[in-house]
Amino acid sequence: MFQTIVYLWEQFLSLLPNLAFALLILLASIYLAKLVSRLLEGALKRREASVEITALLSMITRWTLIILGVITALQRFFDVTAFLTGLGIIGFSIGFALQDILKNFAAGVILLLQQPFKAGDSIEVSSFSGVVQAINIRTTELRTFDGRLVIIPNADLLANTIVNLTRADRRRIEIQVCVEYQSDLQLAQEALRTALQGVPGFLADPPPAIISETFGDSGINLRLYFWIDLSSTDLLQARDAAVKNIKAEFERRGLHIPYPTTTVILHPSTGSQANS
Repeated sequence: MFQTIVYLWEQFLSLLPNLAFALLILLASIYLAKLVSRLLEGALKRREASVEITALLSMITRWTLIILGVITALQRFFDVTAFLTGLGIIGFSIGFALQDILKNFAAGVILLLQQPFKAGDSIEVSSFSGVVQAINIRTTELRTFDGRLVIIPNADLLANTIVNLTRADRRRIEIQVCVEYQSDLQLAQEALRTALQGVPGFLADPPPAIISETFGDSGINLRLYFWIDLSSTDLLQARDAAVKNIKAEFERRGLHIPYPTTTVILHPSTGSQANS
Protein backbone atom coordinates (compact mmCIF):
# COMPACT_ATOMS: atom_id res chain seq x y z
CA MET A 1 0.00 0.00 0.00
CA PHE A 2 2.78 2.37 0.94
CA GLN A 3 4.64 1.57 -2.27
CA THR A 4 1.51 2.36 -4.29
CA ILE A 5 1.19 5.75 -2.62
CA VAL A 6 4.84 6.47 -3.25
CA TYR A 7 4.47 5.46 -6.89
CA LEU A 8 1.44 7.69 -7.37
CA TRP A 9 3.24 10.57 -5.69
CA GLU A 10 6.23 10.15 -7.96
CA GLN A 11 3.95 10.07 -11.00
CA PHE A 12 2.24 13.22 -9.80
CA LEU A 13 5.58 14.96 -9.31
CA SER A 14 6.69 13.92 -12.79
CA LEU A 15 3.49 15.33 -14.27
CA LEU A 16 3.59 18.50 -12.19
CA PRO A 17 5.70 20.55 -14.67
CA ASN A 18 3.40 19.56 -17.53
CA LEU A 19 0.33 20.33 -15.41
CA ALA A 20 1.70 23.75 -14.51
CA PHE A 21 2.60 24.49 -18.12
CA ALA A 22 -0.80 23.28 -19.35
CA LEU A 23 -2.57 25.41 -16.74
CA LEU A 24 -0.51 28.42 -17.79
CA ILE A 25 -1.44 27.86 -21.44
CA LEU A 26 -5.12 27.52 -20.53
CA LEU A 27 -5.14 30.72 -18.46
CA ALA A 28 -3.28 32.60 -21.19
CA SER A 29 -5.74 31.41 -23.84
CA ILE A 30 -8.70 32.51 -21.70
CA TYR A 31 -7.15 35.95 -21.18
CA LEU A 32 -6.29 36.26 -24.87
CA ALA A 33 -9.81 35.15 -25.85
CA LYS A 34 -11.40 37.85 -23.68
CA LEU A 35 -9.01 40.50 -24.98
CA VAL A 36 -9.53 39.65 -28.66
CA SER A 37 -13.32 39.36 -28.29
CA ARG A 38 -13.46 42.81 -26.66
CA LEU A 39 -11.35 44.32 -29.43
CA LEU A 40 -13.61 42.65 -32.00
CA GLU A 41 -16.74 43.98 -30.29
CA GLY A 42 -15.31 47.49 -30.33
CA ALA A 43 -14.42 47.25 -34.01
CA LEU A 44 -17.86 45.91 -34.94
CA LYS A 45 -19.63 48.62 -32.93
CA ARG A 46 -17.61 51.28 -34.73
CA ARG A 47 -18.77 49.73 -38.00
CA GLU A 48 -22.37 49.87 -36.70
CA ALA A 49 -22.89 46.11 -36.91
CA SER A 50 -26.05 44.72 -35.37
CA VAL A 51 -25.99 43.62 -31.74
CA GLU A 52 -26.77 40.02 -32.69
CA ILE A 53 -23.86 39.72 -35.14
CA THR A 54 -21.48 41.44 -32.72
CA ALA A 55 -22.39 39.03 -29.92
CA LEU A 56 -22.19 35.98 -32.19
CA LEU A 57 -18.80 36.82 -33.71
CA SER A 58 -17.43 37.71 -30.29
CA MET A 59 -18.60 34.39 -28.86
CA ILE A 60 -17.19 32.39 -31.79
CA THR A 61 -13.83 34.15 -31.51
CA ARG A 62 -13.65 33.67 -27.75
CA TRP A 63 -14.47 29.97 -27.78
CA THR A 64 -12.23 29.28 -30.76
CA LEU A 65 -9.23 30.67 -28.91
CA ILE A 66 -10.15 28.81 -25.72
CA ILE A 67 -10.51 25.51 -27.59
CA LEU A 68 -7.15 26.05 -29.27
CA GLY A 69 -5.67 26.67 -25.83
CA VAL A 70 -7.20 23.46 -24.46
CA ILE A 71 -5.87 21.44 -27.40
CA THR A 72 -2.40 22.95 -26.95
CA ALA A 73 -2.52 22.14 -23.22
CA LEU A 74 -3.60 18.53 -23.87
CA GLN A 75 -0.68 18.14 -26.26
CA ARG A 76 1.59 18.15 -23.18
CA PHE A 77 0.09 14.82 -22.08
CA PHE A 78 -0.76 12.86 -25.24
CA ASP A 79 -0.79 13.08 -29.02
CA VAL A 80 -3.96 14.90 -30.02
CA THR A 81 -3.63 14.09 -33.73
CA ALA A 82 -6.25 11.33 -33.63
CA PHE A 83 -8.54 13.55 -31.57
CA LEU A 84 -8.21 16.40 -34.08
CA THR A 85 -8.80 14.00 -36.96
CA GLY A 86 -12.06 12.88 -35.39
CA LEU A 87 -13.11 16.49 -34.85
CA GLY A 88 -12.23 17.26 -38.46
CA ILE A 89 -14.43 14.47 -39.76
CA ILE A 90 -17.32 15.59 -37.57
CA GLY A 91 -16.81 19.22 -38.60
CA PHE A 92 -16.71 18.29 -42.28
CA SER A 93 -19.99 16.37 -41.97
CA ILE A 94 -21.69 19.25 -40.19
CA GLY A 95 -20.27 21.78 -42.64
CA PHE A 96 -21.49 19.78 -45.64
CA ALA A 97 -25.00 19.58 -44.18
CA LEU A 98 -25.07 23.29 -43.38
CA GLN A 99 -23.07 24.58 -46.33
CA ASP A 100 -25.68 27.12 -47.47
CA ILE A 101 -26.05 28.55 -43.97
CA LEU A 102 -22.29 28.66 -43.46
CA LYS A 103 -21.78 30.24 -46.88
CA ASN A 104 -24.20 33.05 -46.08
CA PHE A 105 -22.68 33.45 -42.62
CA ALA A 106 -19.16 33.72 -44.06
CA ALA A 107 -20.43 36.24 -46.62
CA GLY A 108 -21.97 38.26 -43.79
CA VAL A 109 -18.64 38.32 -41.97
CA ILE A 110 -16.87 39.50 -45.14
CA LEU A 111 -19.47 42.24 -45.64
CA LEU A 112 -18.89 43.42 -42.07
CA LEU A 113 -15.13 43.45 -42.53
CA GLN A 114 -15.10 45.12 -45.95
CA GLN A 115 -18.12 47.29 -45.08
CA PRO A 116 -19.23 48.22 -48.62
CA PHE A 117 -22.34 49.64 -46.93
CA LYS A 118 -23.92 50.01 -43.51
CA ALA A 119 -27.44 50.22 -42.16
CA GLY A 120 -29.11 53.37 -43.47
CA ASP A 121 -27.15 53.51 -46.73
CA SER A 122 -28.95 53.64 -50.07
CA ILE A 123 -27.63 50.96 -52.41
CA GLU A 124 -28.31 49.31 -55.76
CA VAL A 125 -27.76 45.56 -56.05
CA SER A 126 -28.99 43.18 -58.70
CA SER A 127 -32.46 44.44 -59.72
CA PHE A 128 -33.18 46.14 -56.38
CA SER A 129 -32.44 49.58 -55.01
CA GLY A 130 -33.33 50.97 -51.61
CA VAL A 131 -32.18 51.63 -48.06
CA VAL A 132 -30.35 48.99 -45.99
CA GLN A 133 -32.42 48.22 -42.90
CA ALA A 134 -30.23 45.60 -41.21
CA ILE A 135 -27.25 43.33 -41.82
CA ASN A 136 -28.05 40.02 -40.15
CA ILE A 137 -26.15 36.76 -39.71
CA ARG A 138 -27.41 35.16 -42.94
CA THR A 139 -29.27 37.92 -44.76
CA THR A 140 -29.42 41.65 -45.40
CA GLU A 141 -32.73 43.51 -45.26
CA LEU A 142 -33.31 46.14 -47.95
CA ARG A 143 -36.29 48.50 -48.00
CA THR A 144 -36.85 49.47 -51.64
CA PHE A 145 -37.82 53.00 -52.58
CA ASP A 146 -41.37 51.82 -53.33
CA GLY A 147 -41.74 50.37 -49.82
CA ARG A 148 -41.04 46.66 -50.34
CA LEU A 149 -38.90 44.76 -47.83
CA VAL A 150 -36.40 42.55 -49.68
CA ILE A 151 -34.47 39.85 -47.80
CA ILE A 152 -31.24 39.10 -49.70
CA PRO A 153 -28.95 36.18 -48.72
CA ASN A 154 -25.51 37.54 -47.92
CA ALA A 155 -23.82 35.14 -50.35
CA ASP A 156 -25.99 36.44 -53.22
CA LEU A 157 -25.30 40.00 -52.14
CA LEU A 158 -21.54 39.45 -52.10
CA ALA A 159 -21.61 37.78 -55.53
CA ASN A 160 -23.28 40.79 -57.20
CA THR A 161 -22.09 44.30 -57.96
CA ILE A 162 -23.05 46.71 -55.17
CA VAL A 163 -23.51 50.41 -55.88
CA ASN A 164 -23.48 52.54 -52.73
CA LEU A 165 -25.49 55.67 -53.51
CA THR A 166 -24.97 57.23 -50.09
CA ARG A 167 -21.18 57.31 -50.19
CA ALA A 168 -21.07 59.22 -53.47
CA ASP A 169 -20.33 62.87 -52.73
CA ARG A 170 -21.74 63.93 -56.08
CA ARG A 171 -23.96 62.52 -58.83
CA ARG A 172 -24.55 63.27 -62.48
CA ILE A 173 -28.11 63.90 -63.60
CA GLU A 174 -29.29 63.38 -67.17
CA ILE A 175 -32.40 65.07 -68.59
CA GLN A 176 -33.73 64.91 -72.15
CA VAL A 177 -35.50 67.98 -73.54
CA CYS A 178 -37.17 68.40 -76.93
CA VAL A 179 -37.48 71.77 -78.72
CA GLU A 180 -39.38 72.69 -81.87
CA TYR A 181 -37.56 72.47 -85.19
CA GLN A 182 -37.86 76.21 -85.75
CA SER A 183 -36.27 76.98 -82.35
CA ASP A 184 -32.86 78.62 -82.02
CA LEU A 185 -30.69 75.81 -80.62
CA GLN A 186 -28.12 78.24 -79.24
CA LEU A 187 -30.87 80.06 -77.36
CA ALA A 188 -32.22 76.75 -76.06
CA GLN A 189 -28.80 75.74 -74.74
CA GLU A 190 -28.38 79.10 -73.03
CA ALA A 191 -31.79 78.63 -71.42
CA LEU A 192 -30.78 75.22 -70.10
CA ARG A 193 -27.57 76.58 -68.57
CA THR A 194 -29.46 79.45 -66.96
CA ALA A 195 -32.08 77.07 -65.55
CA LEU A 196 -29.39 75.04 -63.80
CA GLN A 197 -28.27 78.01 -61.68
CA GLY A 198 -31.31 77.64 -59.44
CA VAL A 199 -30.99 73.89 -58.93
CA PRO A 200 -30.08 72.96 -55.31
CA GLY A 201 -26.57 71.52 -55.08
CA PHE A 202 -25.68 72.34 -58.70
CA LEU A 203 -21.93 72.11 -59.39
CA ALA A 204 -20.38 74.39 -61.99
CA ASP A 205 -17.31 72.14 -62.06
CA PRO A 206 -17.40 69.81 -63.92
CA PRO A 207 -19.34 72.09 -66.28
CA PRO A 208 -22.70 70.93 -67.63
CA ALA A 209 -22.82 69.37 -71.08
CA ILE A 210 -25.62 69.82 -73.61
CA ILE A 211 -25.77 67.56 -76.65
CA SER A 212 -28.02 68.07 -79.67
CA GLU A 213 -28.76 64.40 -79.87
CA THR A 214 -31.32 63.39 -82.49
CA PHE A 215 -34.03 64.59 -84.84
CA GLY A 216 -37.24 63.48 -83.17
CA ASP A 217 -40.76 63.11 -84.51
CA SER A 218 -41.83 66.47 -83.13
CA GLY A 219 -38.56 68.36 -82.65
CA ILE A 220 -34.85 68.19 -81.90
CA ASN A 221 -33.91 66.18 -78.82
CA LEU A 222 -31.36 67.81 -76.52
CA ARG A 223 -29.69 65.86 -73.72
CA LEU A 224 -28.50 67.73 -70.65
CA TYR A 225 -25.85 66.42 -68.23
CA PHE A 226 -24.96 68.18 -64.99
CA TRP A 227 -23.50 67.34 -61.55
CA ILE A 228 -24.91 67.97 -58.08
CA ASP A 229 -23.41 67.96 -54.58
CA LEU A 230 -25.24 65.30 -52.55
CA SER A 231 -24.21 66.85 -49.24
CA SER A 232 -26.64 69.73 -49.83
CA THR A 233 -29.47 68.02 -51.73
CA ASP A 234 -30.73 64.68 -52.98
CA LEU A 235 -31.17 63.28 -56.46
CA LEU A 236 -34.96 63.57 -56.67
CA GLN A 237 -35.06 67.11 -55.31
CA ALA A 238 -32.41 68.29 -57.78
CA ARG A 239 -34.12 66.62 -60.75
CA ASP A 240 -37.49 68.09 -59.75
CA ALA A 241 -36.03 71.59 -59.49
CA ALA A 242 -34.20 71.24 -62.81
CA VAL A 243 -37.34 70.24 -64.73
CA LYS A 244 -39.35 73.10 -63.21
CA ASN A 245 -36.61 75.64 -63.90
CA ILE A 246 -36.20 74.47 -67.49
CA LYS A 247 -39.91 74.83 -68.20
CA ALA A 248 -40.01 78.30 -66.63
CA GLU A 249 -36.88 79.46 -68.50
CA PHE A 250 -38.19 78.15 -71.83
CA GLU A 251 -41.47 80.00 -71.32
CA ARG A 252 -39.62 83.21 -70.43
CA ARG A 253 -37.56 83.02 -73.64
CA GLY A 254 -40.47 82.02 -75.86
CA LEU A 255 -39.17 78.49 -76.47
CA HIS A 256 -41.71 75.73 -76.86
CA ILE A 257 -41.49 72.05 -75.99
CA PRO A 258 -43.39 70.24 -78.76
CA TYR A 259 -45.79 67.39 -78.23
CA PRO A 260 -46.69 64.64 -80.71
CA THR A 261 -49.15 65.75 -83.37
CA THR A 262 -50.79 63.95 -86.27
CA THR A 263 -51.70 65.79 -89.48
CA VAL A 264 -54.52 64.30 -91.53
CA ILE A 265 -54.82 65.56 -95.14
CA LEU A 266 -58.15 64.88 -96.87
CA HIS A 267 -58.22 64.83 -100.68
CA PRO A 268 -61.61 65.29 -102.43
CA SER A 269 -62.74 62.19 -104.26
CA THR A 270 -63.23 62.43 -108.05
CA GLY A 271 -64.71 60.36 -110.87
CA SER A 272 -66.61 57.19 -110.17
CA GLN A 273 -65.67 57.26 -106.49
CA ALA A 274 -67.36 60.66 -106.10
CA ASN A 275 -70.52 59.44 -107.88
CA SER A 276 -70.69 56.37 -105.70
